[in-house]
Amino acid sequence: MSTATAPRPTVPAAEPAPPKRPRKKTGDRIEPAGVFAPTAMTRIGLVLVALLSIFPLYWMIIIASRTSSDASGFPPPLLPGGNLGEHIREALTSPDANLLLGLQNSLIITGTVTVSVVLLSTLGGFAFAKLRFRGSKILMGTVLFSMMVPLQQLGIVPMYMIMVELEWIDTLQAAILPFLINGFGIFLMRQYVEQSVPDEIIEAARIDGASTFGIWWRIVLPALRPAMVVLGLLTFMLNWNEFLWPFMVLSEENPTIQLAIRQISTATWATDLSMVFTGTLISIIPIAILFVVFGRQIVQGIMEGSGK
Repeated sequence: MSTATAPRPTVPAAEPAPPKRPRKKTGDRIEPAGVFAPTAMTRIGLVLVALLSIFPLYWMIIIASRTSSDASGFPPPLLPGGNLGEHIREALTSPDANLLLGLQNSLIITGTVTVSVVLLSTLGGFAFAKLRFRGSKILMGTVLFSMMVPLQQLGIVPMYMIMVELEWIDTLQAAILPFLINGFGIFLMRQYVEQSVPDEIIEAARIDGASTFGIWWRIVLPALRPAMVVLGLLTFMLNWNEFLWPFMVLSEENPTIQLAIRQISTATWATDLSMVFTGTLISIIPIAILFVVFGRQIVQGIMEGSGK
């Protein structure tokens, strides 16, 4: 009696390994073939873009260091003159424009608004991203709606009437109050909290007995530091350059830096371009300092946000 031999199980053939991504050598570095290698035209284009971006600042320095006749002459001057220091001293001590007071008021207004927007936006973003409460979707929709409607332009008359009732006209709080919070900051922080703070960390903190405020202070704020720097800089720039609302509620005796520059341009019957550009040059110094001090954190925050 012959016994049948059991068929041997077939072993599936191993899948072929994926082909290795070709790499190409760029100078001393070896990069993947999919990485874009900059060409000479790319570098030339970047240089042109950089020059076009720097030229307005360079032109402002040229006009600020020359006389108004040089500024309106043809061909226009292309090199700075030697009057910049004299013009800066004249702008800071001019009786026609309270430039120093304008700098002081702008620093107070903008600093207060920036701190308020950053802190309140982190609180609102944390609440909308990680807390569950009734009506959260409706409130978030209201925040998004506020970003789509120009509330400042539409609400300038009722806001002015409120300031009159409060007797805050020609006071700094009138220029501060309408800007203490904005919808963009809340939306930005909400998106960043959702992607940067896992729910497991918050649940573990609650198990350890942490309060909601403690979670926000010890866990959320450190994770949001790059986004806070970016939001703070954007808020500072926006409010530093604000003109319409301070023009409505502040007087020439208590101006911001933008109103002080306007006083320079209207001090005489003919606009002194060199003095106007000198005041403008002085007004950008705080923003330039912020970029120098926080430049690395700003780039880091933008890159982390794009990666997430």
